[in-house]
Order: sequence, then structure tokens, then C-alpha cells
Amino acid sequence: MKKVLCMMLAALTVVSLLTACGGGSDEMVYAVEAGSAGEAIAQEKGWAINSVDDQAKALMEVDSGTSDAAVIDMLMAGAMIGEGTSYPDLKVTETLTEEEYAIGCRKGSDLAQYINIVLAEAYADGTMAALAKQYKVAEDLIVEQPAATEFVPAADSDVAYIQGKGKLVVGITNFAPMDYPDANGEWIGFDADLAKLVAQKLGVEIEFVTITWSQKIFELDGKTIDVVWNGMTLTDETRNGMECTNAYCKNAQVVVTKAS
Repeated sequence: MKKVLCMMLAALTVVSLLTACGGGSDEMVYAVEAGSAGEAIAQEKGWAINSVDDQAKALMEVDSGTSDAAVIDMLMAGAMIGEGTSYPDLKVTETLTEEEYAIGCRKGSDLAQYINIVLAEAYADGTMAALAKQYKVAEDLIVEQPAATEFVPAADSDVAYIQGKGKLVVGITNFAPMDYPDANGEWIGFDADLAKLVAQKLGVEIEFVTITWSQKIFELDGKTIDVVWNGMTLTDETRNGMECTNAYCKNAQVVVTKAS
């Protein structure tokens, strides 16, 4: 009897230690996009995370049961989960942050100033509101843009470089409703269509390149892409590593789980 009691006490001690260290079986695992604002907030909270390539895969993790929850952008949640969507059995359970989106260019690039002017014009003439309606982005999430200013090319002009090569290369991930492929494999979305407008005004072609989100600054600096335009949250990291445009859209990080 004493031997049995000792074994039981030892087992209880192990369970207590596991729970204290966060190793209990009831600990939730959160799927997050590597390098994203969702990953940052999950790490800040000390949650167990499963880092994946993009937010679409984070939702797949929850749907398949390989992760308990996902931390993703509110805008993606609005487009991808709930009745009549790709994931009708998922739901938002918690809002974690409030934030704003901007577009990222190479540090010191005058492309950010050029994009600000295009955004200002698109806001003023109703183009941004029309795109928001088309892609089911709530209009009150669109950030009012300051009046357009005159474009002054930089001494070492990135805009001239892009126009010289005849192509604007846009770094993205699969992130509905901002950037995602249609039935024909063509990239569309609120961000994609605004990027096409910038390319049109620059007089160049556009090319969308899927990137690893955590490597976005390296992709810019290496000139494999010219701009990061994919629902990018304004953070200290992005401001320090890139030339960011004005904020153009509001967002939040939300927790998604199975509805059951």
C-alpha cells in the first residue's frame, strides 16, 4: 500500500510540475503567421505557438485540428470565416489589438511618397470606398487620407529605377480580402487593386511575388521586390526597417477557434 501511495504522489508531482511549466495537456496551441503582428502578440502573452507561412495556413491548422486557435487579422477573419465562407465552422472569440496598415518601401525610397499621392487621390475620388465595398472591407476601417501633394523625386530616385525597368514588383502573401488569387490564378483584392492603380500611374507593368513574411525587409533591400503591400501592420520594426506610407486601413488581431 505504501508503495502504491508513493507512486501516486510521484505521478501527481509530475503533473503539477508540467502544469506549472506550461506543459499540461490543456495548453492551447495558437497558429500564427511567422513575422506577423499576430505572432508578436502571441509571444508577448507567452502562448504556445505554431508558426506557419501565412494566415491562410493558420486557419487551415485550426480547421484540421492541428492547432487549437489562430491569431490573424480581423480583415481576413471577416472574409474567410463564418456562414457562407471558406471556414463556416470557425469563429472569432477575442480581439487582442487595434492597429493600422501601411505599405512598405525600401528605406529612403521616394516610392512611399508617390504611393501616398495615389492613395490621397483614390480616397478623394471614391476609388478606395468602391474597392472596400467590392471586397467587403467595412468602409469605416478606411483611414481618411490627407490632400495630395506635389511629387518631388528623391536624389537617388526609386521611382525612376522602377520606371526604368518597366515593372513594379509587389511582395504579398495569400491574404483575403487584401491579396488573393481568383479562379484564373490572377491576384485580386483591396490591396492588389490599389497596387495595380499605382503601377498604372507609374506607366509600368505589375508583378505580384509571394514572399516569406518574416523576410520582407530583406526582400526589399535585395531588390527582389519593390514594395510590401499586403495588409502590413505599422510597428516599430516596420518603421525602422522600411519607408512606410501613411496609414490607409484600420485592423485588429483576433483569436479564431472552432465554433464548437
